[in-house]
Amino acid sequence: MAYNSYGGDAQYSTTSYNAQGGAGGGGFMNGSQSGSQQGASGKVSHILPSRISPKPSLPSPKTPKTLTPPSHIQGTYGKDTLRPCTILQVLNASQPHPDADFSIDGVEITHVTFVGQIRNISTQATNITYKLDDGTGTIEVKQWIDTDASTLAMDVSDSKPKLLDNEWARVWGRLKAFSNKRHVGAHVIRPVVDKMEISYHLLEATYVHLHFTRGPPDQFNKTEGAENNNIYGQQQIENGDGGEMVNGKSLPPMSGPAKRVFQALRSTPQNNEGLHTQNIAALLGMGIGDVMKAGDELLSHGLIFTTVDDNTWAILDF
Repeated sequence: MAYNSYGGDAQYSTTSYNAQGGAGGGGFMNGSQSGSQQGASGKVSHILPSRISPKPSLPSPKTPKTLTPPSHIQGTYGKDTLRPCTILQVLNASQPHPDADFSIDGVEITHVTFVGQIRNISTQATNITYKLDDGTGTIEVKQWIDTDASTLAMDVSDSKPKLLDNEWARVWGRLKAFSNKRHVGAHVIRPVVDKMEISYHLLEATYVHLHFTRGPPDQFNKTEGAENNNIYGQQQIENGDGGEMVNGKSLPPMSGPAKRVFQALRSTPQNNEGLHTQNIAALLGMGIGDVMKAGDELLSHGLIFTTVDDNTWAILDF
Protein backbone atom coordinates (compact mmCIF):
# COMPACT_ATOMS: atom_id res chain seq x y z
CA MET A 1 0.00 0.00 0.00
CA ALA A 2 1.37 3.42 -0.99
CA TYR A 3 1.74 5.97 1.75
CA ASN A 4 1.91 8.82 -0.76
CA SER A 5 -1.82 9.06 -0.75
CA TYR A 6 -1.63 10.30 2.88
CA GLY A 7 0.33 13.35 1.96
CA GLY A 8 3.99 12.56 1.23
CA ASP A 9 6.83 10.16 1.57
CA ALA A 10 6.88 9.84 5.33
CA GLN A 11 9.75 7.75 6.61
CA TYR A 12 9.43 5.88 9.90
CA SER A 13 12.43 5.22 12.06
CA THR A 14 13.11 1.90 13.62
CA THR A 15 13.01 1.76 17.41
CA SER A 16 15.54 0.04 19.57
CA TYR A 17 13.28 -2.93 19.91
CA ASN A 18 12.80 -3.37 16.15
CA ALA A 19 9.37 -1.86 15.93
CA GLN A 20 8.52 0.41 13.05
CA GLY A 21 5.56 2.43 14.29
CA GLY A 22 2.33 0.61 14.22
CA ALA A 23 3.51 -1.65 11.40
CA GLY A 24 6.14 -3.50 13.36
CA GLY A 25 3.80 -5.51 15.59
CA GLY A 26 4.38 -3.51 18.79
CA GLY A 27 7.99 -4.66 19.21
CA PHE A 28 7.19 -8.15 20.39
CA MET A 29 9.08 -11.09 19.04
CA ASN A 30 7.48 -14.17 17.67
CA GLY A 31 6.33 -16.39 20.47
CA SER A 32 6.69 -13.69 23.12
CA GLN A 33 3.02 -14.01 23.96
CA SER A 34 3.69 -17.39 25.55
CA GLY A 35 5.31 -15.87 28.59
CA SER A 36 8.69 -14.56 27.42
CA GLN A 37 9.61 -10.89 27.28
CA GLN A 38 12.55 -9.13 25.68
CA GLY A 39 14.46 -6.65 27.79
CA ALA A 40 16.42 -3.60 26.77
CA SER A 41 19.50 -5.74 25.94
CA GLY A 42 17.59 -7.73 23.36
CA LYS A 43 17.66 -10.95 25.34
CA VAL A 44 14.58 -12.83 26.32
CA SER A 45 14.02 -13.22 30.02
CA HIS A 46 11.60 -15.72 31.43
CA ILE A 47 9.41 -14.90 34.42
CA LEU A 48 9.71 -17.82 36.78
CA PRO A 49 6.65 -18.92 38.68
CA SER A 50 8.58 -18.64 41.95
CA ARG A 51 9.02 -14.92 41.35
CA ILE A 52 5.27 -14.32 41.25
CA SER A 53 4.08 -12.83 44.50
CA PRO A 54 1.37 -14.87 46.18
CA LYS A 55 -2.21 -13.62 46.06
CA PRO A 56 -2.94 -11.61 49.20
CA SER A 57 -5.38 -13.32 51.51
CA LEU A 58 -8.59 -11.49 52.31
CA PRO A 59 -9.34 -10.81 55.96
CA SER A 60 -11.96 -13.06 57.46
CA PRO A 61 -15.31 -11.36 57.97
CA LYS A 62 -15.88 -10.17 61.49
CA THR A 63 -19.04 -10.65 63.44
CA PRO A 64 -20.93 -7.34 63.52
CA LYS A 65 -21.06 -5.72 66.90
CA THR A 66 -24.36 -5.32 68.66
CA LEU A 67 -25.27 -1.71 69.16
CA THR A 68 -26.14 -0.85 72.74
CA PRO A 69 -27.79 2.34 73.91
CA PRO A 70 -25.85 4.82 76.01
CA SER A 71 -25.71 4.08 79.70
CA HIS A 72 -27.91 7.03 80.67
CA ILE A 73 -30.86 5.68 78.64
CA GLN A 74 -30.38 1.94 79.05
CA GLY A 75 -32.98 1.92 81.81
CA THR A 76 -35.77 3.10 79.48
CA TYR A 77 -34.53 1.61 76.21
CA GLY A 78 -37.24 -0.56 74.70
CA LYS A 79 -39.95 0.36 77.21
CA ASP A 80 -40.90 3.89 76.23
CA THR A 81 -44.45 4.85 77.14
CA LEU A 82 -46.76 7.74 76.30
CA ARG A 83 -49.02 8.74 79.20
CA PRO A 84 -52.01 11.06 78.75
CA CYS A 85 -52.26 13.22 81.85
CA THR A 86 -53.08 16.62 83.27
CA ILE A 87 -50.53 19.25 84.18
CA LEU A 88 -51.23 18.66 87.88
CA GLN A 89 -50.28 15.00 87.46
CA VAL A 90 -47.06 16.07 85.78
CA LEU A 91 -46.21 18.43 88.62
CA ASN A 92 -47.02 15.78 91.25
CA ALA A 93 -45.13 12.97 89.50
CA SER A 94 -42.77 11.20 91.89
CA GLN A 95 -39.04 10.67 91.31
CA PRO A 96 -37.10 8.58 93.86
CA HIS A 97 -33.74 10.12 92.88
CA PRO A 98 -32.51 12.54 90.20
CA ASP A 99 -31.49 9.78 87.78
CA ALA A 100 -34.70 7.78 88.15
CA ASP A 101 -37.71 7.86 85.87
CA PHE A 102 -40.77 9.82 86.91
CA SER A 103 -43.85 7.91 88.02
CA ILE A 104 -47.57 8.74 87.97
CA ASP A 105 -49.98 6.54 89.95
CA GLY A 106 -47.05 4.25 90.75
CA VAL A 107 -46.29 3.59 87.05
CA GLU A 108 -43.07 4.76 85.39
CA ILE A 109 -43.47 7.22 82.53
CA THR A 110 -41.04 8.24 79.81
CA HIS A 111 -43.18 10.54 77.67
CA VAL A 112 -46.34 12.51 78.43
CA THR A 113 -49.03 14.23 76.40
CA PHE A 114 -51.44 16.90 77.58
CA VAL A 115 -53.38 19.93 76.38
CA GLY A 116 -53.23 23.44 77.75
CA GLN A 117 -53.94 27.07 77.03
CA ILE A 118 -50.91 29.13 76.07
CA ARG A 119 -50.40 31.91 78.59
CA ASN A 120 -47.02 33.16 77.41
CA ILE A 121 -44.55 32.60 74.55
CA SER A 122 -40.86 33.44 75.01
CA THR A 123 -38.63 33.14 71.94
CA GLN A 124 -34.86 32.77 72.37
CA ALA A 125 -31.98 31.96 70.05
CA THR A 126 -31.97 28.23 70.84
CA ASN A 127 -35.50 27.47 72.05
CA ILE A 128 -39.06 28.67 72.39
CA THR A 129 -40.65 28.47 75.84
CA TYR A 130 -44.42 28.16 76.15
CA LYS A 131 -46.26 28.51 79.44
CA LEU A 132 -49.34 26.27 79.39
CA ASP A 133 -52.34 26.11 81.74
CA ASP A 134 -55.04 23.41 81.63
CA GLY A 135 -57.02 24.46 84.70
CA THR A 136 -55.20 22.05 87.04
CA GLY A 137 -51.81 23.79 86.96
CA THR A 138 -49.23 25.58 84.82
CA ILE A 139 -45.94 24.34 83.42
CA GLU A 140 -43.27 25.50 80.99
CA VAL A 141 -42.79 23.65 77.72
CA LYS A 142 -39.50 24.11 75.88
CA GLN A 143 -39.10 23.39 72.18
CA TRP A 144 -35.54 23.50 70.86
CA ILE A 145 -34.96 25.20 67.52
CA ASP A 146 -33.30 23.23 64.72
CA THR A 147 -31.97 26.00 62.47
CA ASP A 148 -31.37 23.72 59.47
CA ALA A 149 -34.81 22.14 59.64
CA SER A 150 -36.53 25.45 60.27
CA THR A 151 -34.86 27.02 57.24
CA LEU A 152 -35.99 24.20 54.96
CA ALA A 153 -39.55 24.32 56.32
CA MET A 154 -40.07 28.08 56.17
CA ASP A 155 -42.22 27.95 53.05
CA VAL A 156 -44.31 25.04 54.32
CA SER A 157 -44.83 26.49 57.82
CA ASP A 158 -46.61 29.56 56.45
CA SER A 159 -49.67 27.43 55.68
CA LYS A 160 -49.79 25.72 59.10
CA PRO A 161 -51.84 26.98 62.08
CA LYS A 162 -49.83 29.19 64.39
CA LEU A 163 -49.26 28.88 68.13
CA LEU A 164 -50.69 32.04 69.65
CA ASP A 165 -51.33 33.41 73.12
CA ASN A 166 -54.57 32.25 74.77
CA GLU A 167 -54.99 29.47 72.21
CA TRP A 168 -54.98 25.78 73.16
CA ALA A 169 -52.15 23.47 72.20
CA ARG A 170 -51.32 19.79 72.53
CA VAL A 171 -47.87 18.73 73.68
CA TRP A 172 -45.94 15.50 73.31
CA GLY A 173 -42.69 15.48 75.24
CA ARG A 174 -40.50 14.30 78.08
CA LEU A 175 -40.71 15.47 81.67
CA LYS A 176 -37.46 16.96 82.95
CA ALA A 177 -36.23 18.68 86.10
CA PHE A 178 -33.55 21.33 86.39
CA SER A 179 -32.67 23.24 89.58
CA ASN A 180 -35.73 21.76 91.34
CA LYS A 181 -38.00 23.17 88.63
CA ARG A 182 -39.86 20.92 86.25
CA HIS A 183 -40.50 21.51 82.58
CA VAL A 184 -41.40 19.44 79.54
CA GLY A 185 -39.03 19.12 76.61
CA ALA A 186 -41.43 19.06 73.68
CA HIS A 187 -40.92 16.70 70.77
CA VAL A 188 -44.09 18.02 69.13
CA ILE A 189 -46.35 20.94 70.00
CA ARG A 190 -49.24 21.95 67.78
CA PRO A 191 -52.40 24.05 68.03
CA VAL A 192 -55.69 22.41 68.98
CA VAL A 193 -57.95 22.95 65.99
CA ASP A 194 -61.01 21.04 67.22
CA LYS A 195 -61.96 22.11 70.75
CA MET A 196 -63.57 18.70 71.31
CA GLU A 197 -60.02 17.38 71.60
CA ILE A 198 -59.76 19.13 74.98
CA SER A 199 -62.70 17.19 76.45
CA TYR A 200 -61.51 13.99 74.81
CA HIS A 201 -58.06 14.32 76.36
CA LEU A 202 -59.41 14.98 79.85
CA LEU A 203 -61.64 11.91 79.60
CA GLU A 204 -58.70 9.82 78.37
CA ALA A 205 -56.48 11.04 81.22
CA THR A 206 -59.25 10.19 83.73
CA TYR A 207 -59.72 6.73 82.22
CA VAL A 208 -56.00 5.91 82.41
CA HIS A 209 -55.80 7.23 85.99
CA LEU A 210 -58.73 5.02 87.10
CA HIS A 211 -57.22 2.05 85.26
CA PHE A 212 -54.02 2.22 87.30
CA THR A 213 -55.63 3.17 90.62
CA ARG A 214 -58.81 1.01 90.62
CA GLY A 215 -58.10 -1.66 88.05
CA PRO A 216 -59.35 -2.35 84.51
CA PRO A 217 -63.08 -1.95 83.80
CA ASP A 218 -63.49 -5.66 83.00
CA GLN A 219 -63.62 -6.47 86.69
CA PHE A 220 -66.91 -4.54 86.99
CA ASN A 221 -68.66 -6.53 84.26
CA LYS A 222 -70.20 -9.09 86.59
CA THR A 223 -73.57 -10.73 86.93
CA GLU A 224 -76.22 -9.22 89.17
CA GLY A 225 -75.37 -11.56 92.02
CA ALA A 226 -71.69 -10.74 91.75
CA GLU A 227 -72.53 -7.02 91.74
CA ASN A 228 -74.43 -7.46 94.99
CA ASN A 229 -71.43 -9.23 96.46
CA ASN A 230 -69.23 -6.31 95.39
CA ILE A 231 -71.60 -3.83 97.09
CA TYR A 232 -71.67 -5.68 100.37
CA GLY A 233 -68.27 -7.37 100.11
CA GLN A 234 -66.64 -5.31 102.84
CA GLN A 235 -69.48 -5.98 105.26
CA GLN A 236 -69.25 -9.69 104.48
CA ILE A 237 -65.62 -9.67 105.51
CA GLU A 238 -66.32 -7.79 108.70
CA ASN A 239 -69.33 -9.88 109.77
CA GLY A 240 -68.15 -13.19 108.42
CA ASP A 241 -71.68 -13.98 107.18
CA GLY A 242 -72.71 -14.84 103.66
CA GLY A 243 -75.94 -13.57 102.16
CA GLU A 244 -79.00 -15.83 102.04
CA MET A 245 -81.20 -16.32 99.02
CA VAL A 246 -84.77 -14.98 99.20
CA ASN A 247 -87.00 -15.23 96.12
CA GLY A 248 -83.90 -15.92 94.02
CA LYS A 249 -82.03 -12.86 95.29
CA SER A 250 -79.14 -12.62 97.72
CA LEU A 251 -79.66 -10.91 101.04
CA PRO A 252 -77.02 -8.46 102.18
CA PRO A 253 -74.84 -9.52 105.10
CA MET A 254 -76.35 -8.59 108.42
CA SER A 255 -75.78 -9.08 112.11
CA GLY A 256 -77.17 -12.05 114.01
CA PRO A 257 -79.96 -10.13 115.81
CA ALA A 258 -81.05 -8.51 112.54
CA LYS A 259 -81.18 -11.88 110.86
CA ARG A 260 -83.37 -13.32 113.71
CA VAL A 261 -85.78 -10.37 113.52
CA PHE A 262 -86.03 -10.71 109.77
CA GLN A 263 -86.76 -14.45 110.03
CA ALA A 264 -89.42 -13.79 112.66
CA LEU A 265 -91.14 -11.23 110.45
CA ARG A 266 -91.07 -13.66 107.53
CA SER A 267 -92.36 -16.77 109.39
CA THR A 268 -94.81 -15.38 111.97
CA PRO A 269 -98.46 -15.15 110.85
CA GLN A 270 -99.59 -11.50 110.81
CA ASN A 271 -102.00 -9.08 109.18
CA ASN A 272 -101.17 -6.24 106.83
CA GLU A 273 -100.00 -4.09 109.72
CA GLY A 274 -97.08 -6.40 110.49
CA LEU A 275 -95.62 -7.03 113.97
CA HIS A 276 -94.94 -4.67 116.83
CA THR A 277 -91.48 -4.56 118.39
CA GLN A 278 -92.84 -5.85 121.70
CA ASN A 279 -94.31 -8.90 119.98
CA ILE A 280 -91.02 -9.56 118.22
CA ALA A 281 -89.09 -9.23 121.49
CA ALA A 282 -91.45 -11.69 123.17
CA LEU A 283 -91.21 -14.20 120.32
CA LEU A 284 -87.41 -14.13 120.20
CA GLY A 285 -86.67 -13.56 123.89
CA MET A 286 -84.69 -10.41 123.07
CA GLY A 287 -84.59 -7.05 124.75
CA ILE A 288 -86.45 -4.10 123.23
CA GLY A 289 -83.17 -2.27 122.67
CA ASP A 290 -81.66 -5.14 120.67
CA VAL A 291 -84.83 -5.45 118.60
CA MET A 292 -84.80 -1.72 117.83
CA LYS A 293 -81.12 -1.88 116.68
CA ALA A 294 -81.89 -4.91 114.50
CA GLY A 295 -84.90 -3.08 113.04
CA ASP A 296 -82.79 -0.03 112.21
CA GLU A 297 -80.32 -2.28 110.42
CA LEU A 298 -83.07 -3.93 108.39
CA LEU A 299 -84.60 -0.54 107.57
CA SER A 300 -81.23 0.71 106.31
CA HIS A 301 -81.01 -2.29 103.96
CA GLY A 302 -84.55 -1.68 102.71
CA LEU A 303 -85.77 -5.11 103.85
CA ILE A 304 -88.65 -3.94 106.11
CA PHE A 305 -90.84 -0.84 106.38
CA THR A 306 -92.91 0.80 109.13
CA THR A 307 -96.70 0.58 108.99
CA VAL A 308 -99.07 2.15 111.57
CA ASP A 309 -96.24 3.59 113.65
CA ASP A 310 -92.44 3.57 113.91
CA ASN A 311 -92.45 0.46 116.09
CA THR A 312 -94.59 -1.73 113.84
CA TRP A 313 -92.80 -3.39 110.93
CA ALA A 314 -93.63 -5.53 107.93
CA ILE A 315 -91.52 -7.35 105.35
CA LEU A 316 -90.89 -5.39 102.17
CA ASP A 317 -91.33 -7.38 98.97
CA PHE A 318 -87.82 -8.47 98.16
